[in-house]
Amino acid sequence: MTRPLHVHPSILASDFTRLGAELQRIVSADAAHVDVMDNHFVPNLTIGLPVVEALQKVTPVPLDLHLMIEEVDQWGPRYAETGAHSVTFHVEASRDPRQLARDLRSAGSRAAMALKPGTPFADYADLLPELDMVLVMTVEPGFGGQSFMHDQLEVVREVRRAVGESGLDLAIQVDGGVDADTVVDAAAAGADVFVAGSAVFRGDDVAGAIADLRVGALRGARSQGDGEPGSGR
Repeated sequence: MTRPLHVHPSILASDFTRLGAELQRIVSADAAHVDVMDNHFVPNLTIGLPVVEALQKVTPVPLDLHLMIEEVDQWGPRYAETGAHSVTFHVEASRDPRQLARDLRSAGSRAAMALKPGTPFADYADLLPELDMVLVMTVEPGFGGQSFMHDQLEVVREVRRAVGESGLDLAIQVDGGVDADTVVDAAAAGADVFVAGSAVFRGDDVAGAIADLRVGALRGARSQGDGEPGSGR
């Protein structure tokens, strides 16, 4: 069985003084990954709802919102209502993740849960029917430019096994330290959505960096015998 592979560049690594233009640079990507941080759930402060609303007016690709905020049950549906393709919440921050996932879908977006390193997937495996994607963090959330945590690949494998056994159609995303090398291992472990910030935006050839990630993801997925490039959206 084949599965599509998607690249979502993280605009956290882009030039915040020209976000509209930076989004145009990643037109060949499948979506733009947007990190929303509140300086409470994680020790960093990025952008909020007004900026996301503005980005929706100019983005050439769907927005994949990653909410690293404390009051995610309250604010999550508001972000979904902006027209987001996907909204990811951290289970560690949600008081009622099942209801939140349902609220996100009702607001028109795909629903995804994120797991920090150290958070047991088994504690939340029963939520899979409510979700469209699971994000396995491969760094501690909060800052870009960190090194890929290879021990998190076992969590990716665990989630992939659970998704396969469930018969559900869920994506598995990895975020943190993803580059043309680590994407191979992530795809081999079972991930199919890859968030990369520095690896995309640090050079001048953004399209080339996205293409390199696709090639690496395909190589890793083929080592399992079940991957092929996705069409994009």
